[in-house]
Amino acid sequence: MDIIFLHGIKIKSILGVFAWEQVALQTLLLDLDLTLPNSRAGRTDDLEDTIDYADLVMRLRLFTENSSHQLLEALAEDIADFLLREFNLPQVKVRLTKPGILNDVAQVGIEIVRGSEIL
Repeated sequence: MDIIFLHGIKIKSILGVFAWEQVALQTLLLDLDLTLPNSRAGRTDDLEDTIDYADLVMRLRLFTENSSHQLLEALAEDIADFLLREFNLPQVKVRLTKPGILNDVAQVGIEIVRGSEIL
């Protein structure tokens, strides 16, 4: 099993429980750990045997920019479901952060692991 990670991805989405939060896209920070079912790409050196990072990030940004949630937890679940389904992954770890939401708190966020295997 291999784990590809993409950390510090800036995404935008409608997110929040207050009416003013539901009218504009907000910038969120996303860390992903993606479990691959095998280590084939390390042997073949072929992009077809792994995940195209640029494609994943582009598709993920389109997905989140067209979504609306009240809670970080719900958006994190939808991101995990999207990645598992669209990229046929056995497992993903999603860490989603909403910076600057509380005074004197650097970050507020959620981390979830979804899929069939344990990281």
